[in-house]
Amino acid sequence: MNKKETLEIRKQFTNENCAITRICGCYVDAEKQIRTELKEAFLSLPEEEIFKYYEIFKKTLSGTVGKNLLNMEFPIAQEMPDGTQAWLLKLRDSKLQDEILLEEFYEKIIKNYAYGENYYIILIHASYDIPKKAEDGMEMFDASDDVYEYLMCSICPVKLDKASLCYNAEKNNIEDRERSWIVQAPDAGFLFPAFNDRNTDLHSMLYYTRNPEVLQPALMEEVFGCQTPLSAKGQKETFQELVTETLGNACDYETVVSIHENLNEIIEEKKDQPEPPTLTKPEVKNLLAISGAPEEVLDHFEEQFDATAGNKTEFLATNLTSTKALEVKTPDVIIKVSPEKAALLETRVINGRSYLLIQIDDQVEVNGVPIRPVTFSESDSESEE
Repeated sequence: MNKKETLEIRKQFTNENCAITRICGCYVDAEKQIRTELKEAFLSLPEEEIFKYYEIFKKTLSGTVGKNLLNMEFPIAQEMPDGTQAWLLKLRDSKLQDEILLEEFYEKIIKNYAYGENYYIILIHASYDIPKKAEDGMEMFDASDDVYEYLMCSICPVKLDKASLCYNAEKNNIEDRERSWIVQAPDAGFLFPAFNDRNTDLHSMLYYTRNPEVLQPALMEEVFGCQTPLSAKGQKETFQELVTETLGNACDYETVVSIHENLNEIIEEKKDQPEPPTLTKPEVKNLLAISGAPEEVLDHFEEQFDATAGNKTEFLATNLTSTKALEVKTPDVIIKVSPEKAALLETRVINGRSYLLIQIDDQVEVNGVPIRPVTFSESDSESEE
């Protein structure tokens, strides 16, 4: 799913567009015991609660595609009658009316979700009449042929709020306020099936994680039967290792800067496209080639890619570089410069020692104090002395 498709589902979480038919959930304590359960027609809830649930559901479809929102495909084996995809499909088709399936779902989540405190599992069923779109992109709500029927789950931590004083109007005094257990924004969740090309895609699902580096692999692999993808940080580290191992002795400052400049160009060129730019094995090889990697180091690139990243790995371009800053780091010094100003830095060997030189044309400050740069004539006179 891309950003536009995700936003289209998010827009349903209002009273005007609500397509949710049923909500179920359970509150789990730190000992992994279910304390209470919820089973209701969604619109039968009090209006104040409905709006709070809308906010949770919107959060479950928020963040960056490729970091917080991960598209996952089911392996063929999981689409067999005894597979995880087939089981999720059965749960969806039950419209959350099957008690046995619901209990089985809760048990799977509780067993595989790694969290040592209290949390609230929320599961909804919805049926969305997909409006057709005219040539100008306008939605035609009276022309709908397809229905997108889906499940969405949000897993929310439940934490005790902070101790505080409050004003008691009945007693007209200030006193200690009784602390309450508060449902927080979701840490994890999923949408099944995926909404790809504005329609149902039974072969995929969308997974949400608040922290891109905490992916809950047991949840992905045991409950959904999907392979855990590389996190955003994992993609960056794998790409860095791949560049280092491929270039070897040719891994110099100019080549690495050129790689990141070309990555930023790819991101800029495709920033208005619904799909975030990705790099497959041939595209990574081409990136290295146009960035100045010698032809001889690319002769064995395919083998190096498979060994480092895996044959089918795709990198999200925005996970590999920063469009805001280029970082140059030594054991003692860290320099950050905007990518378009990378030419201000250069490497040079002077008297047999390697130096990183920074061109100074404008004002320089040290701890906020402006200093006067050394001029050419001053530097020249000092060297003569």
